[in-house]
Amino acid sequence: MTEQPTSCERPDPGATPADAPGAFPPAPAHGPGPAPSASSAASDTAGHGAEHSQPHAGQESGPDTHRPRPAAEGIPLQPAGGRKPDVHDHPAADHPAADHSAAAPPAPRGAPEEQADRKPGDQDRTDRDRGSQDRSAPVPEGPERRTGQITPPGKPTPMRRDGDRLRFVGAATRRIARGIDLEEIVMGLCRATVPTFADTILVYLREPLPVGDERPTGPLVLRLRRSDRIPAERDTEGGFVPAAAPAPSELDSLGSERCTVRPGSALAEVLRGVRPVFTDAPAARAALPELLGEGAESAVPDGQRAILAPLRGRRRVIGAALFLRGPDRIAFEADDLLVAAQLATHSALGIDKAVLYGREAYIADELQRTMLPENLPRCTGVRLASRYLPAAETARVGGDWYDAIPLPGSRVALVVGDVMGHSMTSAAIMGQLRTTAQTLAGLDLPPQEVLHHLDEQAQRLGADRMATCLYAVYDPVAHRITIANAGHPPPILLPIGGRAEVLRVPAGAPIGVGGVDFEAVELDAPAGATLLLYTDGLVESRLRDVWTGIDQLRDRLAATAQLTGPDHPPPLEALCDEVLDMLGPGDRDDDIALLAARFDGIAPNDVAYWFLEPEDAAPGRARRLARKALSRWGLEDLSDSVELLVSEVVTNAVRYASRPVTLRLLRTDVLRCEVGDDVPQLPRLRQARATDEGGRGLYLVNRLARRWGATRLSTGKVVWFELNHGN
Repeated sequence: MTEQPTSCERPDPGATPADAPGAFPPAPAHGPGPAPSASSAASDTAGHGAEHSQPHAGQESGPDTHRPRPAAEGIPLQPAGGRKPDVHDHPAADHPAADHSAAAPPAPRGAPEEQADRKPGDQDRTDRDRGSQDRSAPVPEGPERRTGQITPPGKPTPMRRDGDRLRFVGAATRRIARGIDLEEIVMGLCRATVPTFADTILVYLREPLPVGDERPTGPLVLRLRRSDRIPAERDTEGGFVPAAAPAPSELDSLGSERCTVRPGSALAEVLRGVRPVFTDAPAARAALPELLGEGAESAVPDGQRAILAPLRGRRRVIGAALFLRGPDRIAFEADDLLVAAQLATHSALGIDKAVLYGREAYIADELQRTMLPENLPRCTGVRLASRYLPAAETARVGGDWYDAIPLPGSRVALVVGDVMGHSMTSAAIMGQLRTTAQTLAGLDLPPQEVLHHLDEQAQRLGADRMATCLYAVYDPVAHRITIANAGHPPPILLPIGGRAEVLRVPAGAPIGVGGVDFEAVELDAPAGATLLLYTDGLVESRLRDVWTGIDQLRDRLAATAQLTGPDHPPPLEALCDEVLDMLGPGDRDDDIALLAARFDGIAPNDVAYWFLEPEDAAPGRARRLARKALSRWGLEDLSDSVELLVSEVVTNAVRYASRPVTLRLLRTDVLRCEVGDDVPQLPRLRQARATDEGGRGLYLVNRLARRWGATRLSTGKVVWFELNHGN
């Protein structure tokens, strides 16, 4: 509901509450009957020193003389009965009461004699009489009664009263406060100001904007952030009805893009003063060339038609706003400086908070981004795809995570977890748990042991640090998967041509409970099957419980698999998108992490595996076995390189091993060789001296292999390298 402005003038000292600005006249108490005549109301008003009485010709104007008020482009036209009658509304010749008041000048307002002559209820009767007149008196056409300017039909009347200004400031500050980010706040200031308060506004902001308590470095540079003038469309939001768009003027191109505020300059002094000033003041006039550019100050209208308002945040000045009115509009008044100060203060504080909010959102987003894997690894025998969705655009942080960790023996660990809550604290705890899981996975611990150590780590972080987690290890050679669960929703397996199946995995207790044993199960992982790991945000909401969501997810996976036929699995990326489509539009209750793994596996005829006794003849035997395997696979062109590298790695293993050494060759898209022993110390690449007899084996591996590495196991270590092949 939009409040319409009244026509009450500013209250004078000693006025009764009935004269307050914006007060509506009370209902008549005398009941139905003929309304008092205009002449009697005018004489009654003059006799009691009404607030609208004005000095007559020949008298000097006192301090209460009304000055022209600015034309409020957005204030609606006053209705026919929306203002009180004024002695200046009609010629004196038409009203005998005017002659009576001219013969006897009215007593000063609020004088003791006048208050003593009044009887209780006189003022109320006077106001009621005025109200009855206002409802029947038409609004005269012609010049506007205070400015003398012609008001065309449909053009808003000026803001003549403090009530108008208060209503405008209230509506403008509400519009500014609706903005969250920087652009919304600046746009709210411009849209609220133009055309109601000014014809044109220029908003300059510091570049870069300081954040919080940080002290800016370098010179003060202002950049023109936005420049608005009266738009062509009609914007009726907030009850303001703008006038028709004026013709293009030189104000359209006013303002330079950037300006540097020199210390001690006129612009620096105006900004340091903080308070808005008219640009006809000497200091402000001297500051315009520095702000707008040389020669642009001539486009600023003369007189009090421009206000320069510094924008000061919590700590320092962060910009400036320039309000301008064209020559065809009433100039600003001293009271308009207070309006400009209110607009500048609310806008500056809003910008300050928006910058702080933007920095917090950036930090939270970067924290979440760094906590999650940027790219999934390329693992042998498995293809991976993932998705992460925050709970909302305004809360992009959460405790959900996923991970894929390569393990020795071409295995891969698949992890998905969910920390309680979705805040920066949850994201920080998630990062610590994810790092702990990566460290434990590097030790090649069983899945149940990994969850046990994660539970201990969560208890060290705090008593209320709770999380759910599912840890699975896939072996592409054995086509098996081992899964341990800590209170997480069960995974779903989608085989080729089969029905989606919810795997029966012991639920376990969440991480952080303490004193709970975790159990692992080993299941078949057939080639071509897809394993889907997810967090509860995908299947649980206010409208459905978790098991209903799991059934819907299983049906969605089965329906998607039928689209590609019984002999071909659905593409992983498209499958992830189909899964997320089941959420539908609207806000989510929780963030979502999704990890999909397609099991390709490694065929048995692409694997060669041997045990070698730790003796001097082991390197020679390893070279012969590798040559036979390469010949069977048709990779004879790699024989020389493979024999040399295998000999070097096996020689280093048998030198320190006390148990049999393992040698395995895997043929996938690359040729991979793995040598394992029972010594936990990892080899390091170093530069051998000219007098050293050894120490060059890893140097050769580093120069000839595509990739190489060493991984510590619970029973020793594995050294591996990869070579490209043409098949």
